[in-house]
Amino acid sequence: MPVLVTGSAGFIGFHVARRLLERGDQVVGLDNLNAYYDPTLKAARLAILEKHPAYRHARLDLEDRDGVAALFAEAKPEGVVNLAAQAGVRYSLEKPEAYVEANVVGFLNILEGCRAIQPKHLVFASTSSVYGANGKLPFNVHDGANHPITLYAATKLANESMAHAYAHLFHVPCTGLRFFTVYGPWGRPDMALFKFADAILDGRPIDVYGEGKMQRDFTFVDDIASGVIAALDHPAQVNPAWDPLKPDPATSGVAPWRVLNIGNSQRVELMRYIELLEEKLQRRAKLNLMPMQPGDVARTEADIEETRRAVGYAPTTSVETGVAKFVDWYLDYYGRA
Repeated sequence: MPVLVTGSAGFIGFHVARRLLERGDQVVGLDNLNAYYDPTLKAARLAILEKHPAYRHARLDLEDRDGVAALFAEAKPEGVVNLAAQAGVRYSLEKPEAYVEANVVGFLNILEGCRAIQPKHLVFASTSSVYGANGKLPFNVHDGANHPITLYAATKLANESMAHAYAHLFHVPCTGLRFFTVYGPWGRPDMALFKFADAILDGRPIDVYGEGKMQRDFTFVDDIASGVIAALDHPAQVNPAWDPLKPDPATSGVAPWRVLNIGNSQRVELMRYIELLEEKLQRRAKLNLMPMQPGDVARTEADIEETRRAVGYAPTTSVETGVAKFVDWYLDYYGRA
């Protein structure tokens, strides 16, 4: 089927678009190839996609209302996967307006495009950051998430609410996916694994926040891509058992809408993550232990039982395997040893 993938030259978008092409779907990619991080990396991803005859690209800003509307009208996608966003928790402290423009205004344009052409399903990226101040682990979609501690997370919560309103009013099935700490080949240079590998090979110290005691549900990008496509293939439906007196925050009784966690469902301490990198690179890291930064949380872990039940999601990549695969790609792509 024809699928529109926004952010197709980005980290997750590239992997999702490639998997869709490999299984025989037609993909229209949307990405503006901005300079938030190295545009040559985005161009390299895009070059791989453009070798496939079933891929075509639109270089476009999500905030371009007329351009996005015209793309929807021309492409008429049956599935829409919105992965374009202004990413990064810490950057939201420096340039909050970028997050409102891309993540709120841009997402509204996606919703309006869906309203116009009525695709079978809209799947969009949310984030584990929406759980914010929640202390109960593992994070469960049925427990709700109402206390974000960064603007980035707040914009993603806004996306979930906006999608619910459009699903209710215009009957477009919508699924929001809360991703947990994604890593792997073709990752973003501003992500921890990328920065750690670079510093270790250069002999520079690495800043380790939370003194290395933070725990994260590190999720390999291939598992993320599998989850996105599984969700796309199972459109959200109205929950007939939904009780308005005890409303389930993960589903809806008035709209074909839901939110799901996409994670590995295992907590790994940051120091263990670094140790695996050291083992694969066969070099020791110089550690600069630092306190936690504003916007950080101590622990994350995904409860993925609802995702298993709803779409058959089952992550298969251990952090040991995932880190090794990242290093193999990194050394090859950058020609380092």
